[in-house]
Amino acid sequence: MSLRVDAALEEGIRRIRSELGVPTGFPPAAAMEAVIAAKEQPSVDHVDRTDRPFVTLDPPEAIDLDQAFAIERSGGDLILHYAIADVGWFVEPGSSLSEEAWKRGVTVYLPDQKSRLYPAALSEGAASLLPDGPRPAVVFTTRVDGGGEVRLEGAERALVHSRAKLAYDTVAPDDLPDGFADLAARIEAAEDRRGAPRVEFPDQELEQVDGSWVLRIEPRRETEDHNAALSLATNLAVANALLEVGTGLFRVMAEPTERQIERLRHTATAFGLRWPHDQSLADFRRTLHRGDPAANGFLLAVRRAGGGASYEELDDDSDDRPWHSAIAAPYVHATAPLRRLADRYVVDAGLAVGRGEPIPEHVRTAFGELPRVMARAEGLAHRAENAVIALAEAVLLAGREQEVFDAVVVDEDHRGTVIQLVDPAVLAHVTAHHVAPGDAVRVRLVAADIQGRTVEFSRVS
Repeated sequence: MSLRVDAALEEGIRRIRSELGVPTGFPPAAAMEAVIAAKEQPSVDHVDRTDRPFVTLDPPEAIDLDQAFAIERSGGDLILHYAIADVGWFVEPGSSLSEEAWKRGVTVYLPDQKSRLYPAALSEGAASLLPDGPRPAVVFTTRVDGGGEVRLEGAERALVHSRAKLAYDTVAPDDLPDGFADLAARIEAAEDRRGAPRVEFPDQELEQVDGSWVLRIEPRRETEDHNAALSLATNLAVANALLEVGTGLFRVMAEPTERQIERLRHTATAFGLRWPHDQSLADFRRTLHRGDPAANGFLLAVRRAGGGASYEELDDDSDDRPWHSAIAAPYVHATAPLRRLADRYVVDAGLAVGRGEPIPEHVRTAFGELPRVMARAEGLAHRAENAVIALAEAVLLAGREQEVFDAVVVDEDHRGTVIQLVDPAVLAHVTAHHVAPGDAVRVRLVAADIQGRTVEFSRVS
């Protein structure tokens, strides 16, 4: 990549950070509290589980490790021990460190540096489940039966020691515990029975490789999907436990309305999918195969029709059952407290319920305030990430106007047909009729505006 491109990207990323007000650094009081907390030793409340063979599985560069897992068999069931960084033990309610986390809400990942939710002394050190020594954690134990149904069997504060930091791109089957793939298959089978339209859009990432910037679209690896199933199993089990006591902070997404379902029927027809008129959306979803590009495009349209996910407090006065239409079940976020503020409080609530204790009052109070805080924080993170990708696309394509590119249709939304260029790794919109996901098209670059962070294409064939 040329020096011009590198310079344009670096300057553009600095401008995005400034425009959006993405935090850099930490106030001295919060930074000092993190250093002091990192030196604290686990309390007597942490049961010694260092003999349990936990491992982590993440992107190779990750060092803010929220989760570690161990699996054992119990007759026909699988027992998942899921260790989660015990952020609530390190961070005192009302402290400068906690107040700063409430201002941030999430870790914002930018290509040159991340804007951390907590200082590195905790998020990449004492609280991260790295394999360089014992760490305090909250361990949720979930039973997964042969059909993939889950039940929380216990929760405890524990001292754990990860045996290995495994990476998606290098892990071998023998590195993983017995039952890893089996557990993932059970969870996916249960999703299919529920008709859960959980499908992932291709990930676009801008990374520095050997000092130069590279824009990539990385397909999800099987080990990544399997690892996500473990997290999903834990989140579902904690959600069910919180539902039983009538409180919690749930991740929710509405089902499509009748009017939206009618539009989805037209989408299915456009994608070449046969949806019988007397068949419900849920039943139709169960017939779709996730490996089919047209089916994946339709499932993404279903997810968008739900209006996006958000957080919702459940309390004793709530009549409605919290529901996440993409999961097709009640669902919480509990497995990434180093990167999401809300997870810290859900973990503490799940720990209390799992131990048969009352949920702390400061946790209940937080549940009422977090939906607003997380909406603001997630909005900032999404705007920053989208702006960086848009910048990279414009920078990479600038000067190539009128050039024709090979592309593949991957989706369709309210802005038009979504295409993925074969090279470079760009996702863009174009007006294209009578096409479906998986179709090959050719497009001409009309314009690439670096300052405006936009690209424009027209279809050639």
